[in-house]
Amino acid sequence: MVTNLKMSAEQVYAIYRQRGDSDNRIKELRDDLGLGRTSCHGFWANQFRVLQAAAAFVMLQKMRLRLAAVGLASLQISTLRLRLLKIGGRIARSVRRVVVHLAAAHPWAHLWRRAALAVGATEP
Repeated sequence: MVTNLKMSAEQVYAIYRQRGDSDNRIKELRDDLGLGRTSCHGFWANQFRVLQAAAAFVMLQKMRLRLAAVGLASLQISTLRLRLLKIGGRIARSVRRVVVHLAAAHPWAHLWRRAALAVGATEP
């Protein structure tokens, strides 16, 4: 790495590493959540699409931070969506609790369980 910064190599590397992480978040926002998809004819429709993508990104980032306790904070947004959100299941509500029933052959059921426990779910 060539630079004109008057810092140690470790400090310069840390700066560039943070920049790379920011670039990765922008790429996730653009590619995984469709921020660049402004294909509507009206300005306000496109503005609303961008707002929805930004809101989804904030919620997924918050979920990623909550999942840090179980070692899932490094998952990309596309992985979180695929393994935790884009799944079929049945939700049963009662007075005291909400139960999510996943398919018996769900390949990431253990991941979903760890994530649910990390965000405050209780064991049955």
